[in-house]
Amino acid sequence: MIGDWQFLGVVSLGALMSLAAAVLAGPAQAAEPVTLRINAFPNAKALPLHAGIAHGIFARHGFAIELELTEGSRPQREGLASGKTHVAHSAVDNALAMIEVAKEDVVIVSGGDSGMNEFFVQGQINGFADLRGRTLVVDAPDTAYALQLKKILARHELGAGDYKVNPVGAGPFRFKAMMEDKSNAGGILNLPFTVQAEAAGMKSLGRTIDMLGAYQAAGAFTMRKWAEGNRETLARYLAAYVESLRFVRDPANKAANIAILIDKLKLSPREAERTYALLLDPAFGFTPDAAFDREGFRNVLALRAELERKAGTEVPPPERYVDLSYYERAMQLVGR
Repeated sequence: MIGDWQFLGVVSLGALMSLAAAVLAGPAQAAEPVTLRINAFPNAKALPLHAGIAHGIFARHGFAIELELTEGSRPQREGLASGKTHVAHSAVDNALAMIEVAKEDVVIVSGGDSGMNEFFVQGQINGFADLRGRTLVVDAPDTAYALQLKKILARHELGAGDYKVNPVGAGPFRFKAMMEDKSNAGGILNLPFTVQAEAAGMKSLGRTIDMLGAYQAAGAFTMRKWAEGNRETLARYLAAYVESLRFVRDPANKAANIAILIDKLKLSPREAERTYALLLDPAFGFTPDAAFDREGFRNVLALRAELERKAGTEVPPPERYVDLSYYERAMQLVGR
């Protein structure tokens, strides 16, 4: 019969063997990274995504990111609705269009920036009055920066019948259309295309935030059902995105970020350096930690109500479209 001390010795030996086996097996049993399909526009505002992938930030948070760069807002919205995309980064007005027009249950989960937009025109255009009877390029005619364009033109006494709209797609395509065909008289461009347009002899009629005030432009949004079923995954993804954005906004990482801009956007070193400086401009570039601008979002809702709804329609409450609980959890994870 085994004595008490002998019994304890057997148990202790067994426990030590189990612990050793667990330690040895640990790396082999490490959790597989979660694959997330992310969709964004092929412009400078995708820099945190590129940087987070290149420098292992998303990987450290347990993610394998499949990044798709969209040709326009419509394919982006369709991809999100079909389940092809998990999270989209673009103008949050695209989320509003999905909710209001397509009747899709989408939720906005973070901010990003105020647009970094400028109204650019061909070099021979001297002002807004010269745009009467001209063609202007947009992404899609019913969302985001196209609505900004319409509002700005209305303030300069140009109604819908005073100009034509040419929906060509995302920023690269708007810039390309203006470069290749001078009959495309103008459009709203963002980084880095504003830098390239200026170098090509086009001129800016002003920044949209100066003309329209605070505006919650880019943000992250997803299908509400997916968010609710993957609450912690979404929070960890947003935490990884915030950490990636901090990497971008840290001047110590300037050289690494400029290298990414040159590689991903095929910019010259001079264009990349100017673009990076504007991305860090506190009045124009990335919002720190992708915080959500509530006043700017109210202006987005008001603009959409004015231009896309029937007269007299009440502006809906922001809570109908936004759930920042995922973002708040992300900030707990990443540290403020």
